[in-house]
Amino acid sequence: MELLSICRAASPCCHLDTSNWKPGERGLNLNQSKLFVPRKTLFFPGDVSRGFRPAGVISPGQQSGSGIQSIDQREGSSLLGRCKGFPDDVKSYSSSENCSYYVADEIEDLRDVSELGDIVTRVRIPALPDESKGKRGSPISSCFWEWKPKYSVHYEKAGTENVNAPAVLFLPGFGVGSFHYEKQLKDLGREYRVWALDFLGQGMSLPSEDPAPLPKSANMSEVKESVWGFGQETVPWAAELVYSIDLWRDQVRYFIEQVIGEPVYIVGNSLGGYVALYFAACNPQLIRGVTLLNATPFWGFLPNPTRSPRLAKIFPWAGTFPLPSRVKKLVEVVWQKISDPKSIHEILKQVYADHSTKVDKVFLRILETTQHPAAAASFASIMFAPKGELSFEEALSRCQLENIPICLIYGKEDPWVKPIWGQKVKQQVPEAPYYEISPAGHCPHDEVPEVVNFLLRGWIRNLEAEGSIALPLLDDPEPVDKGVSRDLEFVRDGSRKSVRVHFFGANRYSILDQMLSFTKSCIKKLRLTAG
Repeated sequence: MELLSICRAASPCCHLDTSNWKPGERGLNLNQSKLFVPRKTLFFPGDVSRGFRPAGVISPGQQSGSGIQSIDQREGSSLLGRCKGFPDDVKSYSSSENCSYYVADEIEDLRDVSELGDIVTRVRIPALPDESKGKRGSPISSCFWEWKPKYSVHYEKAGTENVNAPAVLFLPGFGVGSFHYEKQLKDLGREYRVWALDFLGQGMSLPSEDPAPLPKSANMSEVKESVWGFGQETVPWAAELVYSIDLWRDQVRYFIEQVIGEPVYIVGNSLGGYVALYFAACNPQLIRGVTLLNATPFWGFLPNPTRSPRLAKIFPWAGTFPLPSRVKKLVEVVWQKISDPKSIHEILKQVYADHSTKVDKVFLRILETTQHPAAAASFASIMFAPKGELSFEEALSRCQLENIPICLIYGKEDPWVKPIWGQKVKQQVPEAPYYEISPAGHCPHDEVPEVVNFLLRGWIRNLEAEGSIALPLLDDPEPVDKGVSRDLEFVRDGSRKSVRVHFFGANRYSILDQMLSFTKSCIKKLRLTAG
């Protein structure tokens, strides 16, 4: 249920009007399902209108003797066991309450395309819902939840009519908000109940009143042109306010308890990934699984006062209001630079690997946030807030001890959270499925939402079915130790796009293994060239 919430129907979140700044049971664990349950089929959600065929149906122009077999004929066959990769094994789908499944119609022999030199299967996956073609996405509602007096939290939701479906909560990265998950809300909201949250101090969860106003003696022109939080005294409601990772952890807890009302699958990108893992480590009873999307492995510079009280006393200011005079001057200079539209545009250009991705809506929403009178002081509070009580590694270890399922989905071309960070998580939690997407940068959910949504669906189904449904891209136990590569194709804006997704196996991370793999790949390339 939702307590103290104000909800209004809205168009997709990138079109929301932001000019008005008003304010169970534990989930399944991977120890049950391990990486997969050995099966002879792989599951891919599809749609006939997007060029998919029902299982066992031969497409026009293909002869019955071309190697396409029915499901019964395929029993006992193994896709990756085919040494030449000919299309003699297609994938079948099971059915569910909310979605029909169909087979992908292309499997090609692609040599010399992965680090291991393996044959890579090309598979079509569903496109995002396209209203121009009659495929409507789930409607998105924009809401406000009053957590505490003056703590107004903005969130968006979709699919609430799917009463028996799992609940999924998305947490945004630094500098963005729930609007960054529009493509997940509209798509996944057709099957699940989906929420996306704005952290306090970001997005539309910025305060509706000045936490540290200028004194009444200030002249009206000075007050009119001032930014919030730069006064001399803090108002009572903001006396202990610090936009820290501990605050966001508590915000997520109360949001799940009071608004969602049941344990969730939680998904976080960048900073949101850290918060998701940190929250799960502290509140395992409210978690069914955690997905990290290029999660930042560290946050905060100053010592945590609970963990290191003596060390914390050395620092005179740690993100509280009002801002000290020296900090004000620094923030004025830095904020002027980073809030400039050119700087925002350059950052987006840097973190998106595919520069053809449309980011106009994201750009405008970020720009709108920077124009809020509380944005500069909130940014300062975030930057000077102390570290969390648990480090990323400690939170990961605690989640592992609690048997919390973890899924890793990382963009390979991320200039900030490079692939090594995802691989380090995989090393610490070897049972966690790890998918690496290329080309994709720091925000794969927005850059290649078709792929991220496909992987999320498959992972959730695997857990909900207690491992009886294979994880995405896995149809045979044999290649798991080495890893599996797939070329995933989808249609966007009338054009077909393709990205490479690699599933990393359990034995892929030692230096020796990487050197041996590289050597084998080079030898194979030489042989192919010589032949």
